[in-house]
Amino acid sequence: MALQAARQGRHETSWRAGIAAVEGGRWSEAERVFQRALQLAPRDPVPWLYLARAQLQLGKLDSAVAAARRALELRPADAIGALLLSECLTRQHRHADAAAALEAVLAHAPATPELLSALGSALLLAQRPQEAISRLIQASMQRPGDALLHYRLGLAFKRLGAESQAAICFRTALSVDRDAAVAPLALPLLVSSSQQSCDWSELEQDTAALLALLDGASAERGGEISPFALLSLPASRAQQRRAGALHTQHLLQGQRPALPPPGARRPGRVRVGYLSSDLHNHATALLMVGLLECRDRERFEVFAYSHSAADGSPLQQRLLAACDHVLDVGRMSDAELAARMRADGIDIGVDLKGHTRGTRMTVFAHRPAPVQASFLGYPGSTGADFLDYVIGDPVVTPLEHAADYSECIAQMPHCYQPNDHRRALPPLPPRAALGLPEDALVLCCFNQSYKITPELLALWAQMLHELPQAVLWLLSWNADGQRRLLAALERHGIGAGRVVFAERLGVDEHIARLRAADLFLDTWPYNAHTTASEALWAGVPVLTVPGETFASRVATSLLQACELPELVCADAQAYVRAAVELGREPGRLLAMRRHLDENRTRLPLFDTERYTRDYEALLLRMFERRQQGLAPAALAAA
Repeated sequence: MALQAARQGRHETSWRAGIAAVEGGRWSEAERVFQRALQLAPRDPVPWLYLARAQLQLGKLDSAVAAARRALELRPADAIGALLLSECLTRQHRHADAAAALEAVLAHAPATPELLSALGSALLLAQRPQEAISRLIQASMQRPGDALLHYRLGLAFKRLGAESQAAICFRTALSVDRDAAVAPLALPLLVSSSQQSCDWSELEQDTAALLALLDGASAERGGEISPFALLSLPASRAQQRRAGALHTQHLLQGQRPALPPPGARRPGRVRVGYLSSDLHNHATALLMVGLLECRDRERFEVFAYSHSAADGSPLQQRLLAACDHVLDVGRMSDAELAARMRADGIDIGVDLKGHTRGTRMTVFAHRPAPVQASFLGYPGSTGADFLDYVIGDPVVTPLEHAADYSECIAQMPHCYQPNDHRRALPPLPPRAALGLPEDALVLCCFNQSYKITPELLALWAQMLHELPQAVLWLLSWNADGQRRLLAALERHGIGAGRVVFAERLGVDEHIARLRAADLFLDTWPYNAHTTASEALWAGVPVLTVPGETFASRVATSLLQACELPELVCADAQAYVRAAVELGREPGRLLAMRRHLDENRTRLPLFDTERYTRDYEALLLRMFERRQQGLAPAALAAA
């Protein structure tokens, strides 16, 4: 009895010490205390939970998962244990496992709103949005005033492409959001879904509210605002940088991790590490594959740190084959991945995502490479002070814009965007097969509907009035957007017979049909990017108006790299006049098409060999500055 009482006393002492350590945020101490407590009471689930929480805070994710699983084994109906296990698994990007853990507990425990909401979130992250909707609706029926539930339901509908339903959910979340906690999350996506479905009825007010929210945001509140949402809005470069900085701080959750200072550089080739979830059948891969294939293998060694879908596509196989090393890092934590990059001796780390879906940009906050750059995936400043450079060009990132970039601007001489000179150029199908009139002037825009503004649609209607032989050829992105676009054009006096919608196709089929167009009409403030270079590759002239932001200047950069500066218009009315004049002078359009067709591989935009040499020279300038002990600095086009 005395021995048992002593053990009980030691257990209680350890317990009190562990709780005190948790309350004080002394996680290493808490871990040691609860490990000792478990030696005395190994079948008590509560110390296992506290141990898991401490190890989660310490970034010991495998150990945290094991401890949380043990707690659930001892108490299978414990909702707290299930939620903690789900959190640990989510930190490892094991979303399907997190969903499975929550579903298993629901077999034993009441279906509370907390469990259902967490399960809906896990299912959404596991790319199972339809199942997520079912669980989130079940939760919202129990707790209709929960703004976060409505927000998550909106995310699920948005993932399915049901933009109108998503917008309803986001607006509902805002209406029940009493303390404005969800507004930074829901308002950008409300604006995005309204744009995608071309519902402009409240867009002006919602946009003004979003920009006001950003301008009044602090480091503590507002970091949830998605910087990507601002690219298609009339937001300034300064606002975009501020949104990026706030969002980066939010992603880091107040932590500024860093690896120990690196040792001496190992001799040999310059090691470049690319981090992305888009190394599959995606626009980033389409643009980059030629660059990787043409690289100087004697001077550069390339590592692909991929958390991409394994789609097995020919493009993915081709891209990964062009790298020296390919690592699947999907289940690594940021700290583990950064340590792996440091162990691999990466000289230049390149983030290909920025503030886009699936980003792991915060890996670079650990400083895994001596030089770190943002490239291609995000057209603007990330606001992240741990990325040294943003790779642009004299058009998209002129040096006079430097104050609005947290990164140092590094300029390519012609265009920042790589292209693949081996890209297919299939034969043009008959117009009839595309639903196009044989003798019409075809004005096209294959951008997603969120890039189309009501002001821009009015300009297109003006062109169609001036060019009665013309039709407008648009991408069929979603049914609601298509219906609303037709209604808006009808209000401008343009009937549905003047508009043709094209279904989404694979890239080769898309480029083939593009050749049926006479002129591509660009959008702003978010230009066509990959879509514009596809049009130019297909021999279709692109008409644009540059703005003040990176995203609004891309088409201008592409056109200058195709030696067609006359297609860059000074303003909206010049854009209309140019389209009308070109439509009335088919010989000029034909001459531009001939210029693109006959000079395709000579033009800087599509000369992949030349682009690669220029790009590698820019990387070497970054690397050599670091080797000389110099800080990052603006690198003007050589």
